[in-house]
Amino acid sequence: MLARVKEEHLEFVVDGGGQRLDRWLASQVARLSRSRLQHLIEAGHVLVNDRSAQPSLRVRSGDRVVLTVPPPVTPPHLAPEAIPLPVVYEDRDILVVDKPPGLPVHPAAGHPSRTLVNALLAHCRDLSGIGGVLRPGIVHRLDKDTSGLMVVAKHDAAHACLAQQIKDRQVRKGYLALVWGVPHPPEGTVDAPIGRDPRNRKRMAVVLGGRPARTTYRVLNRYWDASLVEVLPETGRTHQVRVHLASIGHPLVGDALYGKRKTTLVARQFLHAHRLGFRLPSDSGWVEFTSPLPADLARAVALLESGQRAASG
Repeated sequence: MLARVKEEHLEFVVDGGGQRLDRWLASQVARLSRSRLQHLIEAGHVLVNDRSAQPSLRVRSGDRVVLTVPPPVTPPHLAPEAIPLPVVYEDRDILVVDKPPGLPVHPAAGHPSRTLVNALLAHCRDLSGIGGVLRPGIVHRLDKDTSGLMVVAKHDAAHACLAQQIKDRQVRKGYLALVWGVPHPPEGTVDAPIGRDPRNRKRMAVVLGGRPARTTYRVLNRYWDASLVEVLPETGRTHQVRVHLASIGHPLVGDALYGKRKTTLVARQFLHAHRLGFRLPSDSGWVEFTSPLPADLARAVALLESGQRAASG
């Protein structure tokens, strides 16, 4: 069950003045983002000396500001669904979940329900909403068939804190990937811009004029025709790990979009978000979480190892 959130009234008296109304309010109500406050001001939920105002209004010392925060609304297309969801960590601000493969993050064409967001709505009892909408705040995403760790915000302030850490490249994300061949050198960095593939709009690609993207990798184990690699993306572009590894000639095993070889080892791309570290919104303490390979990927590695032992024995 989701908590019922009532309308909230906050009153302030400006001390000093000179700032824009939206910027000044953001300094007073840290849990609401500036963009959220701008929407509230424009919707008439903020009065300055009993009059509606614009975000650009310069407040003056002694001004009386009243902010009304309406309860978050539930989008009509989103419904809580009791989908099993492995929760690694939870507090009043965030959840860290270990997303199973095959679970889309957001509803979209082709999967309007049975998504991570639907599962989170059923799980969160104290959800206060993001941007005025009763929904968990997705800070970063994983592809439908990529498994592993994700952090989710429960309210605006937590979302803003985590988003800023991602922007400042302070969040540490690590993936385990099985790729075709053996990357050379065994440790390296792919620094290449990523954008929409001009020949196939369903794909991303390394393209001139794309958004800057940087990925480091390290080979952990080598097999006859594949390698287990730890991948550390420094940026967060769409399909970044898949695109960068394919661009150096080592696509993910099982990747039907960016790879060329079919395999019976796995039924999806071999990519697992196994490490996630960041600072908690509550006290800025550093936390780091790890997730072992799920059963299907662990089985693929075991097959490769047993085949290599048999061949060498």
